Parts: sequence; C-alpha cells; structure tokens
Amino acid sequence: MDETSVVVDATPDEVWALVSDITRMGEWSPECTGGAWRRGATGPEPGARFVGYNRHGRIRWRTHCRVIESVPGKAFAFSVLESAMTWGFRIEPVEGGTQLTEWRERTGALAVPAKLFAGTGLLGRDREGMMVDGMARTLERMKARLEER
Repeated sequence: MDETSVVVDATPDEVWALVSDITRMGEWSPECTGGAWRRGATGPEPGARFVGYNRHGRIRWRTHCRVIESVPGKAFAFSVLESAMTWGFRIEPVEGGTQLTEWRERTGALAVPAKLFAGTGLLGRDREGMMVDGMARTLERMKARLEER
C-alpha cells in the first residue's frame, strides 16, 4: 500500500465534501481530469459507479470505478475495475485541523499483471514513483483550495 498525508486547516466535513466530489478531481490531480457519475448515481454512496477521465501526456483513457466506502467526515474509497486498484482517502481530526491521507492498494486478480505492466514505460519508467508523487501533489492542491479564505 502507498499513502501520503497532509494536515489541512479545515473541518473533516469540508475535507470529505472535497475528496468525495469525483466530478472535481481534475482540479487537484496531475493525471485525473475529472469524473462523471453513472448508472443513475448522483453522489458518493457505497455502490455508486463512476467513470474517471485520465491523461498522461498525449495518452488519454477512462477508468470504471465503484465507490466502496463513503463515510461523511471520515473516509471515501473506490475500486478501479481496469487496474484492480483501490484508491481512498482517510480523514481524521488532529490538532491544527484535519489530517487527510490519500492511499492506494493493488487488490484482486489483476494485481500482479497490473504491477508488471506498470514498468513497461508506456506511461513512464517509474510509474509507481509517479503515482506516489501525484498523490502528494493532489493533496497539496486540495490543501491550498481548502485553506483559501
């Protein structure tokens, strides 16, 4: 599992509202350009499905995702069908604000092939390192937005 954290001067509910709005993820992520709810879903409920739109240089692709955890003020997580990856956010009140942790973990039958594919160079030689760096940049951008006052 990979994870990275930041302390944000905002309430847990404010943080959760931001991280669970997949339609805005493109504002924070260096690779995800946004998302759209599907199959009648309109928000971050467990079982809700969405499509994520992604870009790396000239390469563009979609991911098909399902919300697996959605607890206001505490957690938001989803699984990605194509990569057997689970992504999530943990939200914890701490002195000085809220600790926001983004994490990702390979799960399921595709975990080993997906990890092998990551080193092919199609999306970069150090794909795993890029993903961890991208999580840190995403959190810094979220922090900046949440602390705008």
